Amino acid sequence: MVVSGPAGAGKTTLAHELAGVLGCPAVIRDEIKQGLVLGDPEYRPEPGDAQTMRALEAFFDVLRVLLQAGSVVVAEAAFQDRVWNPRLTPMLEFARVRIIRCDAPEPVRLERIARRLEADGHRRAHADHTLTAGGRFTPVAMDVPTLDVDTSDGYRPGLDEIAAFARAGLR
Repeated sequence: MVVSGPAGAGKTTLAHELAGVLGCPAVIRDEIKQGLVLGDPEYRPEPGDAQTMRALEAFFDVLRVLLQAGSVVVAEAAFQDRVWNPRLTPMLEFARVRIIRCDAPEPVRLERIARRLEADGHRRAHADHTLTAGGRFTPVAMDVPTLDVDTSDGYRPGLDEIAAFARAGLR
């Protein structure tokens, strides 16, 4: 399961909840990056910096190992099409990919970004400070089953329906 969407769309929360319901690991790109920069107090994030690229490669390495071992995985990251599609497409050879695209109105997303910057010191690993109103996000688009989820206030469709969508890919 690929959980995607723009910053502040509720991807990580949904990914952890869905993985809990399914009983499988959640692999979260931002958490991998946070681990990489934890020991570097001088680190200052910039889009596309070396740590971001290391996190990207580690994320896909972990996914590849788990998927090739036969594990079901919930993978969460922004999955903007131009960056992620070339890395996801080769996985179609050994995985049944299903995409869950999260979104919420821009004011909701910007408020969530501001709240987490204040509340979570680990967010220093990310270039959240570069996210501004009106930024362009191009969702990942592949010829695989895709479900759009509105995360404005809870989930629409609900978590049970999202889990049913995910389980349908396991058959």
